Amino acid sequence: MGLHNLKPAEGSVKNAAKIIGRGQGSGKGGTATRGHKGAKSRSGYSKKVGFEGGQMPLQRRVPKFGFTNINRKEYAGVNLDVIQAYYDAGRFTDTISIQDLISERLVTKNDLVKVLGRGDIKASITISAHKFTATAKAAIEKVGGQAQTV
Repeated sequence: MGLHNLKPAEGSVKNAAKIIGRGQGSGKGGTATRGHKGAKSRSGYSKKVGFEGGQMPLQRRVPKFGFTNINRKEYAGVNLDVIQAYYDAGRFTDTISIQDLISERLVTKNDLVKVLGRGDIKASITISAHKFTATAKAAIEKVGGQAQTV
């Protein structure tokens, strides 16, 4: 072993990128690879979201449109034909609650549930939901079931 073949221990030296901004002798001093002048050369620079180099940004070019009602309630819809198919498959009993719909992943736990009237229902079942359409309620009651509003 001699001085010419000494090496640091395996994994002790990391081959990081060249250190910049530490004087002219390093070869990366002075402007520290940031170029001359301009916003990008300054400390604290951060480009605004959506900035397009001085061009009028898209969110300012496109006009505002419409109206958003802050009091609107969104309902997750479940159709009668889906309920009947799940009932036929043995996944629902004669009483269906919102918890049953959540466990079958038809709705999520934070959803307001509305039963919709697509398809027809043959089973006489009791369904609990936040809302029912008029056609869904009529179809459920026609076969002897109940539509309970929670």
